Amino acid sequence: MNLRRTLLLFSFIFAGSLAIAQPKDRWTIQDDGAIRWNINDNIPHDDHLEMSGQQLSVVLRYGVDAQKRFHLNRSLVFPMLRMHPNKTQNNLKQRFDVNIPALVTVDDQTLLNEEVRDVTFNGIMCVESSFGYIYRRKELKDAVQLRRVLYPFTNAARYCEEYTFKNSSPNQITLRVPEWNVTYTTSEEAGVYGAYCIEAALSKSGVFVLKPGETLEFYAVFSGRKLADASSGRNNVGLSHINILSERAAREALISQWWSNLVLDTPDPVLNRMFAFAKLRGAESIYRTKGGLMHGPGGEAYYAAVWANDQAEYINPFFPFLGYEIGDESALNSFRHFARYMNPEYKPIPSSIISEGVSFWHGAKDRGDGAMIAYGAARYALARGDKAEARELWPLIEWCLEYCNRKLTPAGVVASNSDELENRFPAGDANLCTSTLYYDALRSAVMLGRELGVSAKQLNMYRNQANALEKAIEKHFGYEIECFHSYRYYEGNDILRSWICMPLVMGIYTRAQGTIDALFSPRLWTDDGLLTQAGTETFWDRSTLYALRGTIAAGEVEKGMNFLKKYSHRRLLGDHVPYAIEAWPEGDQRHLSAESGLYCRIYTEGLFGIRPTGLRSFEMTPRLPQEWEYMNLNRVRAFNSEFDIRVRRAGKKLHVEILKGGKPVLKKNIAEGAAMKVNL
Repeated sequence: MNLRRTLLLFSFIFAGSLAIAQPKDRWTIQDDGAIRWNINDNIPHDDHLEMSGQQLSVVLRYGVDAQKRFHLNRSLVFPMLRMHPNKTQNNLKQRFDVNIPALVTVDDQTLLNEEVRDVTFNGIMCVESSFGYIYRRKELKDAVQLRRVLYPFTNAARYCEEYTFKNSSPNQITLRVPEWNVTYTTSEEAGVYGAYCIEAALSKSGVFVLKPGETLEFYAVFSGRKLADASSGRNNVGLSHINILSERAAREALISQWWSNLVLDTPDPVLNRMFAFAKLRGAESIYRTKGGLMHGPGGEAYYAAVWANDQAEYINPFFPFLGYEIGDESALNSFRHFARYMNPEYKPIPSSIISEGVSFWHGAKDRGDGAMIAYGAARYALARGDKAEARELWPLIEWCLEYCNRKLTPAGVVASNSDELENRFPAGDANLCTSTLYYDALRSAVMLGRELGVSAKQLNMYRNQANALEKAIEKHFGYEIECFHSYRYYEGNDILRSWICMPLVMGIYTRAQGTIDALFSPRLWTDDGLLTQAGTETFWDRSTLYALRGTIAAGEVEKGMNFLKKYSHRRLLGDHVPYAIEAWPEGDQRHLSAESGLYCRIYTEGLFGIRPTGLRSFEMTPRLPQEWEYMNLNRVRAFNSEFDIRVRRAGKKLHVEILKGGKPVLKKNIAEGAAMKVNL
């Protein structure tokens, strides 16, 4: 007991010191929603981020050195240009480490002493800098301004860099731009579709005379294609058909669409913007494969494939709220791919459908994938609000629920070979994550089945199974672990694990206080979120995002918000921005896409407490932080509808309004922590 009091005391001191420990932000939020890095003396600094279109992804490794010079390494990934053997990570990749401004000369000399002023990002990266040059044996500083604009094409396997040079000197200057093109060709035998060609070229070359104030614009395009394709971007003539303004406008229009739907409006601008950027990263990483639209995690590794956790469990239930048709289509398509592997023997569905849908990966055996798929498909179907889609998905949900039921151990919990961390950490023969996912899937199935006219007998069976499982979870996993009244992750586990948050996420609050105390104790919480296991250095954002959502949903709003604000500041405005990441040290904190969906669900399901209960209905338990007077979620596109949610403080109660077309359809005052039912 004394040890527990000591740990709780340290936890209290630790939480209270967060504001003091918060490092200074490197980036700032701009009026237009972009983030800006104003280059000062806090250099050198390097970072990396990922951007995606439907035919390629690009990871930019960029930075500013101690002399304020910009450097850039581009890593291009072409998900549908498959390589042999046609496995998950075997898509065509190519890195380009070329300094294009260094190819340009001014008055027969190279540009000198670049100084980067700022870098901005809003889904498109913009870099502003200046150069000097020698004039009459003296250097003219800030004489040539340069703007770089970097982005992927939306629907083509191309990545673009726009360059605009401006003569800021008082003299006429002459710029020379080389005819530059680079081509890499792979062997016929290496590619699934034969030989591939990777190309890079400039749109202009020649000699250009600029008077003071005049500009020169050109662009570089990096692309990949099958060698047999008729179109080529090999030379400047090949780029002439590209309307670069139209391509940039298409990218801007998509970003505007994502930012204009499901708009978080709170008094905290950092949370609002982190939410906006999470929508962008979650939605952009969808690829048009021969197996249909497939959302991919990214990270230079995971494309043209779907997983039972990243897609089915993490992001698919979020897409209906965003109202992005391509996102919804990709979600439905992923469930269709998993449904292909249903079988009468109830052998496990593969963990991942890979290589544009032509094969599968099942290397970690059963990770609890049936529970992940049932959970995600049921939640997606309810939030989507489309009865035809729900009917199509019902057999998959039924199959996965029956599969899990057949995997119950004598203790009444679900057995699996591993969990979603795929044996990186021990998970025993039955883990807490799988059983809680199955529990929520059963609850959702009852609600969805009612909408579809499923028999009362079958739905009562699911209801009884959920009740029995909740008791089994408490009996089997409930544990006094490291002096916290919480959960062990598996039988024999006696070290705190981050995934003890899962009962909170699924609405099981029996051990909420002890679990929250454990999660935010120094044993698990770090500056980068939760350690996967106490005493290690490994962290995965996915469990941190789940824990924040579950903590707020359980009613520990102030503690959850305190840690959420710290996390959001670090991810949006710190040294590695602007998205949730996968893990560290594995993957070097890649910006995998589905984690951004989990970030958004902290708000939809945690802060606003939305729990789908029907195709046109949901239960809502808003959790307004004490320091806020209001919070809004505008242009919600779920439940086959569009509506706004407004929550404001009304004395000791909360005033909640649901609006459609700007007109209230529901007004209600509720006690803090109370649930309300909404029918649309």
